[in-house]
Amino acid sequence: MTDTGYFVHETAVVDADVEIGAGTKIWHFSHILSAVKIGENCVFGQNASVGPNVSIGSDCKIQNNVSIYKGVTLEDDVFCGPSMVFTNVLTPRAFVNRKSEFLPTLVKKGASIGANATVVCGTVIGRYAMIGAGAVVTKDVPDHALVLGNPARQAGWVSRNGDRLGEDLVCPSTGERYSVGPDGLTLL
Repeated sequence: MTDTGYFVHETAVVDADVEIGAGTKIWHFSHILSAVKIGENCVFGQNASVGPNVSIGSDCKIQNNVSIYKGVTLEDDVFCGPSMVFTNVLTPRAFVNRKSEFLPTLVKKGASIGANATVVCGTVIGRYAMIGAGAVVTKDVPDHALVLGNPARQAGWVSRNGDRLGEDLVCPSTGERYSVGPDGLTLL
């Protein structure tokens, strides 16, 4: 760590006008573009790219080869697995400028996105949801939902701890109990 309170590897590039919280680590060949806000204690793996104008909460883990584009917001405690992908335009063409059509994507507190998953823009991933490796998210994901496949479909529920829940909706590791509500599961 430097006197700034965060670490940036010598091969990483951090543009001007970036806020980085204490304890954050930005590793090899990563690029943080302008007007990005990053919370405390985040980790950015090799070759991560962020921004511009992206907001990332505290305690997030961004694994190798992840790009977080303009329009994406990550709340606290979000995990982005290796080489997962965010999009920002629904119908891209190389020869058509569609920057005015960027759609926002929100990943809520505690959500995890598996390796090589794709999150199509304009979606909301709920609190503590879990996106399976290689899944393609094309619509909103409820709180605590486990989604798998292409397109991603709900395959069950997970606890805050990340354990798959049975029909009783009790976490096998912590004993926490949940109930189903209109936005997904809620902790009792």
